[in-house]
Amino acid sequence: MKVINYISILTILAFVTSCGGESGGELEEKKAKLESLRSESNALKAEMRELESEISALDPSFGKNENNIVLVSATPVAKGAFEHKVEIRGAVQSRKNVMMSAETMGKIEQIKVKEGQNVSKGQVLLVLNSDIIANNIQEIETQLELAEIVFKRQSNLWDKNIGTEIQYLESKNAVESLQRRLKTLESQRAQAVLRAPFSGSIDEIPVNEGEMASMGMPLIRIVKPDDMYIQADVSEAYIGKFESGDKVTVYFPSLDKEVSTKVLSVSQVINSQNRTFNIEVALPPVDFTVKPNQVVVMTLRDYFTEEAFVVPTNVIQSDDKGTFVYQLTQSDDALKAHKLHVKTGLTYNSKTELVGGISGSEKIIHQGFRELTDGVEVKLAGTQLGLN
Repeated sequence: MKVINYISILTILAFVTSCGGESGGELEEKKAKLESLRSESNALKAEMRELESEISALDPSFGKNENNIVLVSATPVAKGAFEHKVEIRGAVQSRKNVMMSAETMGKIEQIKVKEGQNVSKGQVLLVLNSDIIANNIQEIETQLELAEIVFKRQSNLWDKNIGTEIQYLESKNAVESLQRRLKTLESQRAQAVLRAPFSGSIDEIPVNEGEMASMGMPLIRIVKPDDMYIQADVSEAYIGKFESGDKVTVYFPSLDKEVSTKVLSVSQVINSQNRTFNIEVALPPVDFTVKPNQVVVMTLRDYFTEEAFVVPTNVIQSDDKGTFVYQLTQSDDALKAHKLHVKTGLTYNSKTELVGGISGSEKIIHQGFRELTDGVEVKLAGTQLGLN
């Protein structure tokens, strides 16, 4: 096997590179020679690595020096609190977001408000034509006036034992019947006048004056911004994870704003269509504009334990036997790294709970672990001490 003096090669390389200032044909010649030497150097390094591997297989003590020991940092595994949170998409809702519809037929005679206008409870918003009903009311009022006169006279006669009981009852019934008909017509006339059910703001008016309104036709949307909350549909996989009073962080993506609040209620019924249940979250007073149907992202805690073995997620690796971490062990007078196969639980915020394969007395290597193999000798970095 051909042996090349590695130190001589490095000396030649240094000499060649120092002559970089020369010009002409000599410069090109030196560059070519340098490239040739580099190729020979790479071949030498590969040959040296192969020889070291062969010698180590024949002599395990070969190469056991400070330069071959991996520098690591380790930390004891102790029980501590661990939580897991989930993000759920929701939307702002209003308990007073009402699209008012027509209760009777009629032409839209007057629209007394505009979109964006603030209104008070009971304020007239829209009026339908009710001329026919008004005429009917006048007719009934005239009939009622006569019926009351007849009844009064018949009653006076009855008190004097004049006339029959049937005449008295018929006159009384005529008055009462007309009074009920008049009340019905007045109710119908009232339905032609749309009034605000609560104080709020006019959000939408999808109709115009002169249009014909039919029963159930949308006329005006009124919203009260102060009475809003957040609603979300949650997968049934989270049944039992949330309850009223739980803390929630709500993020408004469109505004880049975040508020803290709590869960108001958790539905007890699963939606058969999408296999979700509903949760409602309070919307606290905010100093920015929030509107119904605005999208939000809620962060809720679905798991918490005060006693958990937690390690940084990045130290967990996998092999054909499963997941493992490297633990620091004492072997004779040397510190070594050995694989510790573990069972992992939930992961959150770059930390993972270990739920099996660990007792709590181990020291887990958290720096330098990527350079390790099972059983390799290690040295603790800095002022860290070995195992007791």
